[in-house]
Amino acid sequence: MKHLLPVYKIQHFKEEKGEEDFYANYFIPHIKHHHIIAEPHKHDFYLIVLFTKGSGTHEIDFNTYHIKPGTVFMMKPGQMHHWTLSKDIDGYVFFHTTDFYDKGFTISGVLDYPFFNSIYNPPHITLTKKSLKRLHIIFEDIVTEYQNIEVLKYEKLHALTSLVYIELSRHYLPAAKIENETYTLKLRKLESFINTHFKTKKYPHEYASLMNLSEKHLNRISKECLNKTTSALIAERIILEAKRLLIHSKHTVAEIAAELGYEDNSYFSRFFKKNCGETPIEFLAKYKSK
Repeated sequence: MKHLLPVYKIQHFKEEKGEEDFYANYFIPHIKHHHIIAEPHKHDFYLIVLFTKGSGTHEIDFNTYHIKPGTVFMMKPGQMHHWTLSKDIDGYVFFHTTDFYDKGFTISGVLDYPFFNSIYNPPHITLTKKSLKRLHIIFEDIVTEYQNIEVLKYEKLHALTSLVYIELSRHYLPAAKIENETYTLKLRKLESFINTHFKTKKYPHEYASLMNLSEKHLNRISKECLNKTTSALIAERIILEAKRLLIHSKHTVAEIAAELGYEDNSYFSRFFKKNCGETPIEFLAKYKSK
C-alpha cells in the first residue's frame, strides 16, 4: 500500500552533505528555503521549535495548538504535523536523530525527558517571559554554533541541546505525573511494542506476552500511569493511523482496513465509529470541510 504522506530526513534540509544527525536554523529562513514543510508531513528525527514572535496554529496528529511568543513544540519521530502561521512569525528550530543525543556520553537518553517519554504527554509548552529570555539565548547559541566551523562543534551542540531539554523539563507539566519509575519504563516499552505491532496484534494479552507480564498486571500499569486500559492504548494507536491514511492517502476505507489488519471492512467501520463517534467517511467529510 503506497502512503502519500512524506517522511522527511535531516538531509532533506541540509544544503551540503556531511553531518546528518543535526540541523539548526532561524525559523524564517528555514520555512523560506524549505517549502516542503508547508504541507502535512512526518519526519524521522526529534524536532524542537521556539516561537519568539507571531501567531498561528500547529496541528499535530489531529490536535490543534495555538502559537504565540514563548510557545515551544517538542516533536517525536513519526508524528504528522503542519502549521498555519502569521506573516510576522519568527523563532528558532533545531532537530536531531536519536543517535546524536544518546551517543553523546550523557546519563540521560532523549527518551528520559518528559515531553518525549510518552506519546500521551503534550508536545508543547508556553514559557514565562523570564524563561523565554533564558532559552532565547541558548537557541541563539545553537544556531550560531551550527553555522560556524569550530573545534568540538558537535560536542558543544550536544551540550547546548541538553541545556534546552533541562530547562524545558523544569517548566513542563506532563499529562500524567508518574511517580513509579518501574511503571514508567514498562509503559514506555508497551508504547514501543504497540507502535511496532498494532497492525498485527490487537489484544492486550499479546502485548502482555511480549513483555513477560500477566495481562492483569499490564492493565494495572496502563491504568496507574495514564488512567487508560491497555485495550484503549491499542485502539487509540490504530485510530490515529486510520485517520492519517484517510486524510493523506487515496485509498478506500476497505483498503485502509486491510492495511491495518482488518479483513472485514464492516467490522473496521464499527470499530472506528465506536472510538470516534463517527464513521470513517463521516470523519473524512468533517475534516475536509474545516
